[in-house]
Amino acid sequence: MLGRALCKVLGGEHELIGIDIRHCEERSDEAISRFYKIDLSDKIKVKDAFKKECPDIVIHAAAWTDVDGCEENPDKAHEMNVEVTKNVAEALRNIKTFPVYISTDFVFNGSSSVPYTEEDDTDPINVYGKTKLEGEKVFESLERYAIVRTSWLFGGNGKNFVDTILKASRENKSIRIVDDQMGSPTYTGDLAVALKQLAGASRDIGREVFHVSNAGQCSWYGFAKEILKKNENVRVEAIKSEELKRPAERPKYSVLDNSKFERVIGHKMRDWKKALEEHLKRYERL
Repeated sequence: MLGRALCKVLGGEHELIGIDIRHCEERSDEAISRFYKIDLSDKIKVKDAFKKECPDIVIHAAAWTDVDGCEENPDKAHEMNVEVTKNVAEALRNIKTFPVYISTDFVFNGSSSVPYTEEDDTDPINVYGKTKLEGEKVFESLERYAIVRTSWLFGGNGKNFVDTILKASRENKSIRIVDDQMGSPTYTGDLAVALKQLAGASRDIGREVFHVSNAGQCSWYGFAKEILKKNENVRVEAIKSEELKRPAERPKYSVLDNSKFERVIGHKMRDWKKALEEHLKRYERL
C-alpha cells in the first residue's frame, strides 16, 4: 500500500529500484527502473542487491503489520520485523546511503492524553509494537538514518480500515466499531509526499526520529462515521475494545505530534478528513 504510493510520488523525479518478495502481476508501478524479487530474510541476496545498486536513499517499508497475527505468532513477527530489518541494516552498513525506517504509533503505550512527541518514552503493549521498536533500535546503530513513525494507514492497493468499512457496509445494515482508541488516520499518498520531502532534505539530516501523520484525531468509531457519512442506510454503533476480545491490546491514545517534522523539513500534513475525502473520490471512480 505505501510502496505503490511511493512509486507514484517519487517516480517522476527519481530513479526507483524495487525489492519485494513477489513480483506484482498488475504492473501499476512502471515508475520502477529495476526490480529485484528477493525474500528479505535472505541476507546474502539483500546484501548483493544493495552492493550492486549503491542507492542514495533506502526506504524500508517492509513489515508484517497484522497486529493480531503478530500477537498470536511472535516468532514470525520477530523474524519479519526485526531479523529482516537487521538484514537490511547490515547490507547498508558499508555503502553511502541515507536509510529511512517506517515505524508506528504502536511503540507507545497509549496512557497519554496529548499527542506523543519524539522525546516521549516508548513502551509498546503488544508484540507488533515491540518488534517495530526493536527495528528502530537496529536502525539506530547506523551512522545516519531517519525513523518515521506514522499511524492508522489507509490508501489504495492494500488491506486497510477504509476498505473494511466499505465492504462491511455493503453486507450489513449495522456495524459495531470501537470508540475508545484515539489516533490519526494517515493517507498513504500524503505520507509518500512527506517522505519525498524528507528525501529532498536528507543531506542535512544525521540521525533523527520524526512523527508523520495526517493532522487531527478521531476514534475508530469516528473514522467509520466519516467514511460512511454519505451512506444513511448503515448504522454505526460505538462499542468498547474489550467487547471485541482481540488477541492484541491496542493503545487507547496514540496520536502523534508532527511539529518537529514541520519545523525541520518544512512540510505540513493536511487534516485526515481532507485526505479521506480525496481517497473516497478515487475509490468511487474505480
